[in-house]
Amino acid sequence: MGFLAKLLQGIAFVPAIVHGIEALFGSKSGNDKKEAALSFVGSAIGLTDAIANKNVVDAGKFNGGLSKIVDGVVDCLNASAWAK
Repeated sequence: MGFLAKLLQGIAFVPAIVHGIEALFGSKSGNDKKEAALSFVGSAIGLTDAIANKNVVDAGKFNGGLSKIVDGVVDCLNASAWAK
């Protein structure tokens, strides 16, 4: 599977990952939960391999993008009936 396909597949799991992290680490800080979610998403898309294979050439920007995706999913979930 190509890197783009892995990336899109990993992003598709972000809502489920965020929901699971909230269930497991509900009492932790928001930053701790975000770091856990980023770790899970990074594992799902094989980020370490992607960096080693030069599919990701700027890991900092890539992680920043993933961070924004996680923040967006959290905002959407918090604004929905899920949050109630």
